[in-house]
Amino acid sequence: MHKINLHDGNILVTGAAGFIGSALSQRLIDEGCRVIGIDNMNDYYSVDLKKHRLDKLTAHENFSFVLGDISDREKVNAVFSEYAPVVVVNLAAQAGVRYSIVNPDAYITSNLIGFYNILEACRHSDSVKHLVYASSSSVYGGNTKIPFSTDDKTDSPISLYAATKKSNELLAHSYSHLFGVPSTGLRFFTVYGPAGRPDMSYFKFTDTLTAGGTIQIFNYGKCERDFTYVDDIIEGVYRVMQGAPEKASVYNIGGGRPENLLEFIDVLQRELVRAGLLPEDYDFDAHRELVPLQPGDVPVTFADSSQLERDFGFTPSINIHEGLRKFVEWYADFYGKK
Repeated sequence: MHKINLHDGNILVTGAAGFIGSALSQRLIDEGCRVIGIDNMNDYYSVDLKKHRLDKLTAHENFSFVLGDISDREKVNAVFSEYAPVVVVNLAAQAGVRYSIVNPDAYITSNLIGFYNILEACRHSDSVKHLVYASSSSVYGGNTKIPFSTDDKTDSPISLYAATKKSNELLAHSYSHLFGVPSTGLRFFTVYGPAGRPDMSYFKFTDTLTAGGTIQIFNYGKCERDFTYVDDIIEGVYRVMQGAPEKASVYNIGGGRPENLLEFIDVLQRELVRAGLLPEDYDFDAHRELVPLQPGDVPVTFADSSQLERDFGFTPSINIHEGLRKFVEWYADFYGKK
């Protein structure tokens, strides 16, 4: 493994106005690194939320923002030419399992063509020492063996989103083997936290409950998710960035504590009451509907992150009680509901 000093040059973060991209950019800025962020600011979800994240970053002199899409090869090449990044972290992607069923074009454009453009730019760059990119726990498909290990087979994706993420891993492996591009893929497990994605279940549950609506709980509540707080994800990414592998590598980043979905919702509801967003006498049962598992979803996710701990000395540690409290506090403040 080749050690990298993140202060030796520019760091390129794609998807910098996104949930994880903005949090990582902020961490890098706080560490004194020079960050170049690129994002297309699409309207898959609230552009105002993306601007909120971005505004915090652009206030710093060591952050530069480029409005652009990684599927635009000329734009990508221009950014690499101008800024000569030492480390590239590709977090730009069309997210969401269910959305991939109704709008597959977005996934091919961003997750395949966009990622190919990043790989090509890294291949022809004299500056890039490490490419880190977001994969997903969805690559494990309907795997029934738990916890999920990076040694498990991942050749049976059950959603187009998962297929594109697996394709990223295969492409990165090929570019590493053929062209010597040092790459590390990170399989994220259900990331949550403040300023998160509004299409994620915990965010939608919060929107619905605070509006007096009824939430749908899939698979009749018999789901388990390895929820991972965003700060744990960022710590893992930050450490991995500093160690370029000799050949293409892949790691899980997950909390290692799968939570029953009903218990997760109970904790969320208690935090909403504590924050004053729901009344003390709120009738939780009256605002829940148990429904079947949705196409593309899996009943259980559970990360084996032992390789991450072995190679980088890090294991996620923030539990859902602490994580959901921080999310609800942010939500109340951002939407002015206090």
